[in-house]
Amino acid sequence: MTALTDSPMDAAAHVPELRRMLGVTDLTLLAMGTVIGSGIFLVPAVVLRQTGGASGPALLVWLVAGVLSLLGALTYAEMGAMKPEAGGLYVYIRDTFGALPAFLYGWTSFFVIASGSLATLAVAFSGYLSEFVPLGRAASRIVSVLVIVVIATINVRGTRKSSTLQNWTTGAKVGALLLLSAALLMFGRAPGGTAINWPESFSPSLAVGMGAAMIGVLWAYEGWQYVTFSAGETRNPQRTFPLAITVATAALVGLYLLVNLAYLAALGPIAASHSEKIAADAASVVLGRAAGMVVGALILISIFSAANGLILTAPRVYFAMARDGVFFRRLAIISARFGTPAFAIIATALWAAVLAVSGTFEQLLTFVVFTGWIFYALGALSVFVYRRRLPNAHRPFRVPGYPVTPVLFVLSAAGLVLNTVVTQPLRAAAGLGVVLLGTPAFFVWRARSRRDERLGPPSATTV
Repeated sequence: MTALTDSPMDAAAHVPELRRMLGVTDLTLLAMGTVIGSGIFLVPAVVLRQTGGASGPALLVWLVAGVLSLLGALTYAEMGAMKPEAGGLYVYIRDTFGALPAFLYGWTSFFVIASGSLATLAVAFSGYLSEFVPLGRAASRIVSVLVIVVIATINVRGTRKSSTLQNWTTGAKVGALLLLSAALLMFGRAPGGTAINWPESFSPSLAVGMGAAMIGVLWAYEGWQYVTFSAGETRNPQRTFPLAITVATAALVGLYLLVNLAYLAALGPIAASHSEKIAADAASVVLGRAAGMVVGALILISIFSAANGLILTAPRVYFAMARDGVFFRRLAIISARFGTPAFAIIATALWAAVLAVSGTFEQLLTFVVFTGWIFYALGALSVFVYRRRLPNAHRPFRVPGYPVTPVLFVLSAAGLVLNTVVTQPLRAAAGLGVVLLGTPAFFVWRARSRRDERLGPPSATTV
């Protein structure tokens, strides 16, 4: 049996804190591994279609979206170094904009965004596995649940174990992407593949296409902010956190541009824009059909790594919420044996498994995923509030180019949200409705927490 200490209020008094054991390499690979899922193997073709097969505008979209993500990472780096606490983004919003907006972020993350993303990755894993081993509908669902169970078990048993797994899987997929890109660039002979072509004129339709592509690419970069959730488990966080998140995001920009160039060298812009599985098609054309199977195996590793990164980070938000008394009390428990927020991890995995089996995550994510950018913008705005309220606080890292850097990131996030509201108003209304459903839940939890404070903390238990 695993010994667990009880209650958020007990936690504040005498429960051990999360252990600080993650270094620069761990956080860098965690950030990269969480971002790189299946998107880079599919999205470049969609971007090329939206830019009319012109490689210049397509690559420009990847570069601009990467730079905007880097601006966000630099902004969060200052706050993570100043307040290296478990929960990251949730903590920044709570401190600067209040408990309710922070709760709504955590609520949406738990019930839809993080859990739905985890369910999506698990279902995608079984889908790609079916290309190697025939799987029926029931077997696919079992595999999806097993993926979640395996990753959750590893994470419950220790942050060090799950981080080591993340290091190896991320290293494997980054190394494989680099090798694949080198081979495609070296042996690719597609007509016009290595030439960056631009349209003769910048038309309104191209502008609309690039705008749509920007939204997809920003989502392909999404995930770097998850590393903020693990700031409370970082060694020497004042130095480690800003270095890791900055290096990881910059490396992702370079890697994504390199991979896009490699696909173009193998297929050419027109063929690449019509490809449904651009990575597998590029590898098959240049290296033979067997290489397409190798890419399939690479995608499986990539998906598994991204899923592990999610469950290694996201439960820290719910742990912080429970410690604040505005979420399920048990999620604030730290395992005395393993030093992990065991119940928060288990709860995340269970809900993701339900979504994966039911298939409801697809509809939920379609409506809600854009709302995450509202909270990412609030998180970036927090840097202004911190500087005004705490002007003398120790800031071992200051965001370069302040205030322009955070302003540009906030504007890009706002633009993405407004684009969704204007172009898909029903979807936006449904998504915002799901987020606001958390408001009554917040007041119920807060009232219950205040009642518990009057009654006093319960005694510790062993589970």
